[in-house]
Order: sequence, then C-alpha cells, then structure tokens
Amino acid sequence: QVQLVESGGGLVQAGGSLRLSCAASGISFRLINVMGWYRQAPGKQRELVARITSDGNTNYADSVKGRFTIARDNGKNAVSLQRNTPKSEDTAAYYCAASCGSLDYWGQGTQVTVSS
Repeated sequence: QVQLVESGGGLVQAGGSLRLSCAASGISFRLINVMGWYRQAPGKQRELVARITSDGNTNYADSVKGRFTIARDNGKNAVSLQRNTPKSEDTAAYYCAASCGSLDYWGQGTQVTVSS
C-alpha cells in the first residue's frame, strides 16, 4: 500500500520560513516519475505549487517562483518544500502527490497558516 505522509505544517509568520516534508512508503522511489506539492485554500480549487521529476527537473507556480524550493531525496524516499518569505496568501492545506505511470497518489495534507 502506497502512503505519502506530510509533515512540517503549522503557523508561520509572514517573512519567516517553513519546510514541509513528505515521506513515501510502500513503493520504490525510483518508480515515482513525478512528485509534487499542491495546495488548496478555503473556497478555492487545488492548485499545483511545485513538482520535481525523477531526474530532478522542477516546475513552479508563478506565485511561488523565487520563494519556494522543491527537492527530492531518493535515498530517504522523501520530497521537501522549503518556503521562504511566506505571504498570507500562502495559507492553505498543502498536499504531497506522487505520479507512477498512470497512477496518482496523495497524502492527507498538512495545514499551513501564515500570519501577517
């Protein structure tokens, strides 16, 4: 059974920093083509924040470019999202996702609240 478990959410002050982590289990990490972070704010649709391929290529939403960094640790079966200078509009539930061919897996999500 594939599981993605996020950690690192919580309350952060605007201008601070926060690191989210996602640990994958139940699957060989090398079989995961793409890992990504999505977020969903109240009343809004879930949106892509950042993603990283198995060979390290990254994509970011325009709203987070230059502030967020996604990284993949194949040895630990984990992916992280470093958030620098968060803004109040970054407040959302953040979800880790993994794509393995035609199969997609999701974590339960972790809430991040940015206080101004």
